[in-house]
Amino acid sequence: MSRPASIGAGLVALALAGCAAPQASGIVRTPVLRAAASFPNTEAVVMRVELAAGARAGRHSHPGDEIGYVLEGEGQLLIDGAAPRTVRAGEAFVIPAGIVHDAHNPGTATMRLVGVYMVEQGKPLATPAK
Repeated sequence: MSRPASIGAGLVALALAGCAAPQASGIVRTPVLRAAASFPNTEAVVMRVELAAGARAGRHSHPGDEIGYVLEGEGQLLIDGAAPRTVRAGEAFVIPAGIVHDAHNPGTATMRLVGVYMVEQGKPLATPAK
């Protein structure tokens, strides 16, 4: 295996190990990639996220920006201080670092999306809101 391939495989294994903790009921986060970004002390994390019908992600924040793209279904973004926003398949969104938010799927089908997180290295990907 070439050096870049082995580094990539190691990063994916690290990301998979970091998601072994229990997740909120109705949400599945599958790591796709975790890699150093060109910004100092920053890493990019790519996750495939599935939010079951009726489920909520739970109020939380991230230590960096979250960029999402909805692959299937639809759901509501509940961002503190803003009106609820419905996002549907084919739409994207950005949630700035540190902003408390939640996602809710009030529909009858699973919502699937790709989340890209630009976060400070060594920080947890998400922190539950108080």
